[in-house]
Amino acid sequence: MSASPILSIIVVAYKSRDEIAGCLGSLPSLIDGRPVEVVVVDNSPDDGTREIVQHDFPAVAYLPAPSNLGFGRANNLGYAHTHGDFVLFLNPDTIANAPALAHCLARLRADEHLGLISPRLELADGTMDLACRRSIPTLWDGFCRASGLAALFPHVSWLARYNLTDRPVQGTYEVGAINGAFMLGPRRMFEEVAPDGAVFDPKFFMYGDDLDLCIRVARAGWKIGYDGRVRITHLKGMSVAKDFDVMSRAIFDANRDVYLKHFNPHDSALVRWKYQAAFGAWKWVARVKAALTGYRRVKPL
Repeated sequence: MSASPILSIIVVAYKSRDEIAGCLGSLPSLIDGRPVEVVVVDNSPDDGTREIVQHDFPAVAYLPAPSNLGFGRANNLGYAHTHGDFVLFLNPDTIANAPALAHCLARLRADEHLGLISPRLELADGTMDLACRRSIPTLWDGFCRASGLAALFPHVSWLARYNLTDRPVQGTYEVGAINGAFMLGPRRMFEEVAPDGAVFDPKFFMYGDDLDLCIRVARAGWKIGYDGRVRITHLKGMSVAKDFDVMSRAIFDANRDVYLKHFNPHDSALVRWKYQAAFGAWKWVARVKAALTGYRRVKPL
């Protein structure tokens, strides 16, 4: 058996005491006879996560953050401590399984141009987490989702481009972006896209990191794939519910900043106003809707 890991899995924990054991317990120690390396970066080391990881999962490398680094910087810290041929950035509120991981790895090994892949992510109730396959949305796509048109006409392609609901759930195809809860790619791709080791842009504290990475990966000439033939569970929204007021604002502001970074290269005042107005209106509508319904998992993507 080769001692070098085939796969490195990085899990960034934040107030994850209730979820971390389920996540880590679902990860295999071997795939194709080679080790799977797991690193937990803990953004809240005093909440009890440390004790669970160190006591119940001694093979897992535990890295307490000196402060709450946010999603991107904590993932970059974990990435610097890994050695696998492939790297998976995985949320702590997921329940994985060996067959799905092995399948996605096989896809990457078979296609040298495939840079990122995601399986089908399912919520606890068995419904699909739509964010695991999406486009790089235009303002029209965002309007369709925010207005409810995409939900009313999920199979009409020009209304459903945001989450690609016109495509088969159990199919496999290229997409514009996948969810930061599960982002698997070959190390050689990450080394090309982020030669300085900053896989995720540290300017994004929380949210927007995954969309930004997908845009950079695609612009570097790599494909991004979705494979609905395998699935894992995503207990989505746990962290948002814990710090709702802060995080529900951060979701929209971060994604606005992604668009300003990639689609306003000359810092046009008109383009800046367009995206600020669009995301500001969307944030207001979503938060009002959440307040009226009691739904505490606001998410634009």
